[in-house]
Amino acid sequence: MLNRSIDEIIDNALFTEGNLVRLLSINDSGGMEYLCQKAYEIKTKYVGKTVYLRGLIELSNICRKNCYYCGIRKDNHAVNRYIMTKDEIIEAARLSWQLGYGSIVLQAGEVVSDTYADFIADVVKSIKQIANGGVGITLSLGEQTKEVYKLWRKAGAHRYLLRIETSDPEFYKCLHPDDHSFDIRLACLNDLKEAGYIVGTGVMIGLPDQTLERLARDILFFRRIDADMIGMGPYIPHPATPLAVKTNGFADSRDERLNLSLRMIAVVRAVLKDVNIVSTTALQSINTTGCEVGLLAGANIIMPNVTDFKYKKDYILYENKPCIGEDAVLSKDRLEPRVRSIGEQIGYYKTGDPPHFIRRNG
Repeated sequence: MLNRSIDEIIDNALFTEGNLVRLLSINDSGGMEYLCQKAYEIKTKYVGKTVYLRGLIELSNICRKNCYYCGIRKDNHAVNRYIMTKDEIIEAARLSWQLGYGSIVLQAGEVVSDTYADFIADVVKSIKQIANGGVGITLSLGEQTKEVYKLWRKAGAHRYLLRIETSDPEFYKCLHPDDHSFDIRLACLNDLKEAGYIVGTGVMIGLPDQTLERLARDILFFRRIDADMIGMGPYIPHPATPLAVKTNGFADSRDERLNLSLRMIAVVRAVLKDVNIVSTTALQSINTTGCEVGLLAGANIIMPNVTDFKYKKDYILYENKPCIGEDAVLSKDRLEPRVRSIGEQIGYYKTGDPPHFIRRNG
């Protein structure tokens, strides 16, 4: 695609499904470089060149779900299941703050029970006492009831990430068993908004049977639900999942999935402008500079893993997950020069809430 065509679509906000497909179809190096440059200019204007860090705590790999793509799905009996104690979670959160990360993310497989809900609420309240309430808390704990979301919000969590994975209900059925409901997942996103969270969602990129049209509709879905945060990354198969054996030629190679993921980041930045976008770990699993290229394509969030060694090896959503053997301090020491090398700075001790949410809520 000619650069002037990219300018015409983005500068005039001509974000139809067809035009989004045109942008996502760019596969020559010059066109892709220009698209990412355009997205980076938009990022600079709306969210700046500060990268915000979220200390990721993978508190449990116990999951009631059986998603066809996930390494910790319920029916993967080779997984060594665990749940961290409250003290272990608090210690990881304290380390995250000591490293200067203004926010933490509590992530886990999906568990639904009153005991679990109360446990998470207690953990969140304790984490909020770190730095006199200065640490931000994002939850990524799957589908829950509206009452549980409200409980956790009252306890002190203020952001929630629930990836839709695809906004196409029929395609959703290809990724999940019959007892998984697209409508319930969509309802949860609405419940999170009503509960007052800063809400994030996202999709995997390069799935079997995915199409550029479906990805374009995903972007329009993000805009339609007025999402505040977007987390996207390349699909990387896990050998112990049903989806791992399925290929159809769409973004079939790892390099193709990486490049398509970067185009998705760039186009989402062009369309949504002032949201937070994560440069995901999955990018780095394909390319050692995945963190940097994600930022240069328009992302502004990184989530360094601060989970203890003894648990990291058992939280494997996909194959070749990076940094499993790296401690949090070493990870931070390596991260800072990489961010600075592309002319950006890290917003230490800052929560980095998305301007989109702040603008909408005054």
